[in-house]
Amino acid sequence: MGRAPRGFAGVPDTLGFHMDIDELRGRMGEGDALVSNTVLCDHELCYEEANEATFETALFRGCLFEGVDFSGCTFRDVRFSGCRFIRCSMDRAWLNRVDVVDCSGPGLSLAQARIASTLFSSCDLSYANLSESSIDRLRAVGTRFCEAAMQRAKLKHVELDGCDLTRLDVFGTPLFGIDVSSCTFAAPVLSADYRELRGCTVSPEQALALAELLGVRIAED
Repeated sequence: MGRAPRGFAGVPDTLGFHMDIDELRGRMGEGDALVSNTVLCDHELCYEEANEATFETALFRGCLFEGVDFSGCTFRDVRFSGCRFIRCSMDRAWLNRVDVVDCSGPGLSLAQARIASTLFSSCDLSYANLSESSIDRLRAVGTRFCEAAMQRAKLKHVELDGCDLTRLDVFGTPLFGIDVSSCTFAAPVLSADYRELRGCTVSPEQALALAELLGVRIAED
């Protein structure tokens, strides 16, 4: 088996269970609450508002979040492991040193979010919305971004390894300096002049497919 990808979250192995789900709901209901130094395991949280809470040095393992509004929240040194996000929003949230591993979040909304030093590993983020987000130091490994929206986003220090980027919408998002050669990168949504692709590193096979997209004909031997 291969080695697990290196993460960013500073979550110590000694972190214990310091909060139950009822206390979490109470804290979030207060507004601008701090949820820190705790593990939450196998809990379900449905149709709750986090009210711009701060989550710091926390581990969520095997949790289900359905219809939860995390808009404007701060996540610092947080790890999500084996969690499910259904119709959840993290719009305008700040993710700093966050690891998201083996999670399912189709349609998760991260519009206008600030994402720094974040890992997505073996996740399903198909149809996710990362439009107008600011991303600096993102590592994504074996993650699905099928038909995800990443319009007018700002990308710096993004590493993509073995991800599925099929029909990724990057309209208005420069991919300069980003290597997608190990990924499935088919039928991206681009502007009319394809300027998003300038400076992007692709594989020879991807270059052939993109040449057809550009209307270039490849001569036969």
